[in-house]
Amino acid sequence: MSSAQVPGAADRDRVCVGAIAGAQGVRGAVRIKPFTDAPEDVAAYGPVSDEAENRRFEIDILEVRGGMVIAALDGVEDRNAAEALKGLRLYVARAVLPEADDDEFYHADLLGLKVVMAEGGAEVGTVRAIIPAGATEVLEIDRGPGQHTQLVPFTREAVPKIDIKAGWLSIDPPGGMEEERPEDDVAGDERQDTDRQNTTRTDNAEDE
Repeated sequence: MSSAQVPGAADRDRVCVGAIAGAQGVRGAVRIKPFTDAPEDVAAYGPVSDEAENRRFEIDILEVRGGMVIAALDGVEDRNAAEALKGLRLYVARAVLPEADDDEFYHADLLGLKVVMAEGGAEVGTVRAIIPAGATEVLEIDRGPGQHTQLVPFTREAVPKIDIKAGWLSIDPPGGMEEERPEDDVAGDERQDTDRQNTTRTDNAEDE
């Protein structure tokens, strides 16, 4: 389900459930971009904290509008205070989240996993990000300094085995390892949703 470290990623013990997009009105309400399946679940797991765990907030949802959550945060009393929080990512402890279903994984559990080839077991890098790509998602693999990143569809065929506890997953990418692109080609706006809470491994690449 939701956060090689990527911008805004916390450690494996916490998961990013949303980010403050700006102020709403003049009484301190904020707009939150949720990274949860249901927008209202951004407040379902108790108080949230910032990445450094310096600030902690109770979320009181006022409404959900266009996929954004309009909410009041305790201690945020006016528009200036709300605007000052723009861009702040909101985290909860991994332990408070429900167990993921079969073939469903928290992004925080996938980020940083060692990546090996399904055939031969050669290590090729680590999972850097999960990028939205239509009906499925794509794993971005960091292959090391000076190397192009590798993009692999997150399907059972291309990612046949995942062992979260052992810290690795295997890949059998379509076309082998030829389909590469420079890290700089991965646009910043593609990375905006890499802290979305969850992802589901689909049956095959045609599901895209």
